[in-house]
Amino acid sequence: MSVDKMRNIGIMAHIDAGKTTTTERILFYTGKSHRIGEVDDGEATMDWMEQEQNRGITIVSAATTCFWNEHQINIIDTPGHVDFTAEVERSLRVLDGAVGIFCAVGGVEPQSETVWHQADTYNVPRIAYINKMDRIGADFFAVLAEINEKLNADPMPLYLPIGAESDFKGIIDIINMREIYWPEDDEKAGLAYRELSDANRVLAEEWHEKLFDKLGTVSDEIMELYLEGEEISVELIHSAIRKGVLEQVFLPIFVGASLRNIGVQPLLDGIVDYLPAPEDLPPVKGIAVKNEQEVLVERSENGSPLALVFKIQNDREAGPMCYIRVYSGSIKKGTAIYNMNKRKRERMNRILRMHSNTSEDLSVLSAGDIGVIIGMKDAQTGDTIGSEGHQVLLESMHFPEPVISVAIEPKTMSDMDKLKKTLNILTKEDPTFTVAENDETGQLVISGMGELHLDVLVTRVTKEYKVDAKIGNPQVSYRESVTAVSEHEEKFNKVIAGKENTAAVTLKVMPVNRGEGNSFTSAVSEKELPREYQDAVRRGVENAFSSGIMWGYPCIDIGVTLTKVVYSELTSTTFAFEAAAAMGFDNACRIAAPALLEPIMNVAVLCPKDYIGEVINNLTVRGGIVHSLESRPAIEHINAQAPLSKMFGYSTVLRSLTQGRGTFSMEFSHFAPKEGGL
Repeated sequence: MSVDKMRNIGIMAHIDAGKTTTTERILFYTGKSHRIGEVDDGEATMDWMEQEQNRGITIVSAATTCFWNEHQINIIDTPGHVDFTAEVERSLRVLDGAVGIFCAVGGVEPQSETVWHQADTYNVPRIAYINKMDRIGADFFAVLAEINEKLNADPMPLYLPIGAESDFKGIIDIINMREIYWPEDDEKAGLAYRELSDANRVLAEEWHEKLFDKLGTVSDEIMELYLEGEEISVELIHSAIRKGVLEQVFLPIFVGASLRNIGVQPLLDGIVDYLPAPEDLPPVKGIAVKNEQEVLVERSENGSPLALVFKIQNDREAGPMCYIRVYSGSIKKGTAIYNMNKRKRERMNRILRMHSNTSEDLSVLSAGDIGVIIGMKDAQTGDTIGSEGHQVLLESMHFPEPVISVAIEPKTMSDMDKLKKTLNILTKEDPTFTVAENDETGQLVISGMGELHLDVLVTRVTKEYKVDAKIGNPQVSYRESVTAVSEHEEKFNKVIAGKENTAAVTLKVMPVNRGEGNSFTSAVSEKELPREYQDAVRRGVENAFSSGIMWGYPCIDIGVTLTKVVYSELTSTTFAFEAAAAMGFDNACRIAAPALLEPIMNVAVLCPKDYIGEVINNLTVRGGIVHSLESRPAIEHINAQAPLSKMFGYSTVLRSLTQGRGTFSMEFSHFAPKEGGL
């Protein structure tokens, strides 16, 4: 398949907007599955993990390939739940285009905004699909207004709904000025096209005119033809829309109800017609390993092989499955490939094209394509692989820090090694999942993005990897920082193995703006203290960041400056300077008014109007602050912030308060001083 006939797309949205249902319809209509799997029945093709079927949510971003109108579409179905942000983040990193799915009832929900802004960061061209037009409370034009207001996007409907809720019958095609219907009784039957009815003509003409106003901003030719009343070819309209999507001038809007098989084929046409092929995008930025200069990598099959590992998934029989996106050149089965990050060569035993959890063998993977390599033992998410003779690092991915922890231990000590091995596999797969061993108690502590995240991972440990383990209660991952400026001199003098080790450092510590992170700078010249000793001081300080000040939690947002040193050529050692720096940092922070910080979460609650008072009251009791309240026809949308420590078990409480009708999502916002300490 030539590169211009290829589309690498992601499907992204809030939980329950109908992402997986829409993907199931796409696979059905493109002939990849012979029957439609339903999320509600636990039979969705893309939700193949047992837990995904049990919980009705997408956890792992499944990758699949299908074909439509002689184009190859590589689809990555990403999770919508905020605890699995890392899955979305790494998928967006390797996509060329995306389909944003919005619920016609819920509109632009919090996770939709989060994912949208992640896509902005990676500059991903998008189209949008407003789903669930058959649901009670569906309002197409209200969702358009929210897309404009909340996402700062300019929505441009290419289709309009005919009716809404139980009266939703079909859609109006604004480009071709016609109506499209789907037979209700036969999902395999073709689309039915009809002329515009008198009732729909006025609305269609109004939006037809608005469409050409917007197209005129990207195409002078269309503007001239439209003003002169000349006929404009459909090909010219498509090319102008495509140009607008690539330049992100406007957002084409599609509409339907995937569960009733309405609207999916036009969306497939839109993916092929408007989203970019790999060659439409600018060269990829990378860093040359040799001189650390930025280089641009052309997206060409003729270049040196270069690919990014964007996901690791462990298979019991095959071992680590490395999902890769090839940016340049070709990668062939059975050859050796060089891992730039690990600086070692690895052999590729097999190359696969995935269809959810089944696969087909390939002999080669070329520029623009997405596939899976089996045989690489040391690769991790974010690694760049390619040719040893042309070493370029593609920019690495950044993931948020975990904010919730639980202790985990095997039921019998004989299972400890098996548990550690399993946790190691899961940390390779998921960069937001970490494992640490408590030095004092020997306890294993796992950390993640939320209660659901850890619950899913623990269930995988026990069910998928069959390790009998028990876990403690969730614990908040606190942080420590300083609130004042202090300066302290630390001297180190110790005789080890008959040799004197001396050092003296003066460190200045100060708070920096929240979110800026830790930093170390040296105001001492290399004449006063040679480079290797300065590096030792840096190591000492940076290691001390992780061990805390008063409570043993990692430090954040502290600026450290080395202001003075006492160095002796005869007795000073790098060991002494590293030790002096670590102790000096600790003592300087203790006199700089240390503070314990706790994670504050953004909480978004959707509930019916009848329960709004009780829900707000409960949030306030939990230390939450309500920032805004938005009313929608069938539901109220509360935006608040609350400390994570007070939000454990909230899902059960919310269900009880709203008789099972309330839903919420929660994501990390920032760290703030904890009142009253631990």
